[in-house]
Amino acid sequence: MRRYLVKLPRIMVIILIAGITFGGLSSCQSKKKLAKEKAAAAYNTKVQQAKKDLTAMLNGTTDWTLDQQFKRLDTIKSYNIDEQDVKDLIVKVENKLKVEKAQAERKAEEERLRKAEAAKKKAEQAKFNVINERFATIAHAGSYAEADNMINQTLNIFVTPDVPVLIIIDQVDGVNDYDRPTTASRFLNYLKDIKAYNYAVESVKRNAEGKITELELIKK
Repeated sequence: MRRYLVKLPRIMVIILIAGITFGGLSSCQSKKKLAKEKAAAAYNTKVQQAKKDLTAMLNGTTDWTLDQQFKRLDTIKSYNIDEQDVKDLIVKVENKLKVEKAQAERKAEEERLRKAEAAKKKAEQAKFNVINERFATIAHAGSYAEADNMINQTLNIFVTPDVPVLIIIDQVDGVNDYDRPTTASRFLNYLKDIKAYNYAVESVKRNAEGKITELELIKK
């Protein structure tokens, strides 16, 4: 190569070297330009997808869970997109998700309390099984004599035969609607006559000795 260069005029050598150098610089600049264009295109795609996802979350049109929406929001925030419309969407979506999270937590707590109350009530109902069984035995006695005998035994769990018996016939929003009040004695004799027990003990009040002072039943 040097032999050929020596034979060329000096000016031609300079032109040749300059051409090679310029060509190299031009090629390098083209690669940088292409890389820059690719980066810009990738950024634009990321921005457009972020806008699309944020708008969908804001409108509630995604099938993502709340946790998935929070994760997607965090990912978009990590892009640090410097566009005001994206920033505004991020604020709106973040506020919306916070409200939904608070609502979900409140519902979960309400459900937990409901289940706890139901479990408590079930446990309390189990304590009343003996009373319910006594009443059912009176109702299904084989004869009036047998029923009368059971009534006399059952009245011993009450302070007096005139202890009030309240019967719930309906419950609306925690408010009870009662049938006409009766007494322990009248109610037990009523069971003897109709030969059916379609009630369940709802609550019991007792004195210091454990005897019933008030009985609340609910109609099934």
